[in-house]
Amino acid sequence: MKLSHFQFNLPKELLAEYPAENRDESRLMVIDRKKQTIEHKMFKDVIDYFDDGDVLILNNTKVFPARLYGNKEKTGARIEVFLLRELNAEQRLWDVLVDPARKIRIGNKLYFGDDDSLVAEVIDNTTSRGRTLRFLYDGSYEEFRNKLTELGETPIPKYISRDVTPEDAERYQTIYAKEEGAVAAPTAGLHFSKHLLKRLEIKGVKFAEVTLHVGLGTFNPVEVEDLSKHKMDSEELKITQEACDIVNTAKAAKKRICTVGTTSMRAVESSVSSQNTLNPYDGWTNKFVFPPHDFSIPTCMITNFHTPKSTLLMMVSAFCGHDLMKRAYEEAIKEEYKFYSYGDAMLII
Repeated sequence: MKLSHFQFNLPKELLAEYPAENRDESRLMVIDRKKQTIEHKMFKDVIDYFDDGDVLILNNTKVFPARLYGNKEKTGARIEVFLLRELNAEQRLWDVLVDPARKIRIGNKLYFGDDDSLVAEVIDNTTSRGRTLRFLYDGSYEEFRNKLTELGETPIPKYISRDVTPEDAERYQTIYAKEEGAVAAPTAGLHFSKHLLKRLEIKGVKFAEVTLHVGLGTFNPVEVEDLSKHKMDSEELKITQEACDIVNTAKAAKKRICTVGTTSMRAVESSVSSQNTLNPYDGWTNKFVFPPHDFSIPTCMITNFHTPKSTLLMMVSAFCGHDLMKRAYEEAIKEEYKFYSYGDAMLII
């Protein structure tokens, strides 16, 4: 498969600027791979597709307020700093993206907050927009992290052209988010309400939690026509023995196993044993799933509608079958489904 196979025209008005009023009332397209059918439902109807002993694999990563605005020393120019990952807690070193990058050089200092109580010094250039910052803050590590949370804002995607609202802090987060470390939400999980999870639990559905801290690399556009030459950024991944036991028990019993989102899919496909069971994992993954790919663990997946030429779309194509996926996307555009992070969902069975 080539990059050009994943190009399609997406009307701008189908990009979701806001989430659905209620989490579980976004729309749901259900695709049956065996029957080659496409149906239109509400997200809360997802419960009809799962029974006692089936498993949902959830990514419990938690988004932190990764976007900060500071001022450059002397000039006072406003600079956006996007926190990517902490490199060293003791030295307060972080990998970040800066914008506008051309103004930010090694040795520059940036000041944050009305009282300039947080300062950062640029100590390295990593990419055209990437920098390594050392934060200078008069306080304990815990106080420093609290300061970052206080000054940071919810990192809703750039395509959303409005300002961040207080509502985003809650809605750009799954209700089961626990492990802080993501700079983008695992968006398929945003559709689950407490009520819907409870109803699934009562029905006997099991939940296996994995942690994949979503980085911006997930959204990097693919720029090579030959997909095998695309390099994914690494993301931190943890799969516990407990999660493996839940999944492997269901697999042995031939129950339905559903990955909620491309991040959960990437997590489980990164740690499969030679017997096609799920293994524990603690480290980093740069797994890139694109067609053709033999999936070892999941029998179905829930996902949102993705951007043209994205790695996420390629994973969906590998799981769904390319022609069926193309048909589904044409239908989604015709039926005016909402796309991207705050958009509608798709269940592929």
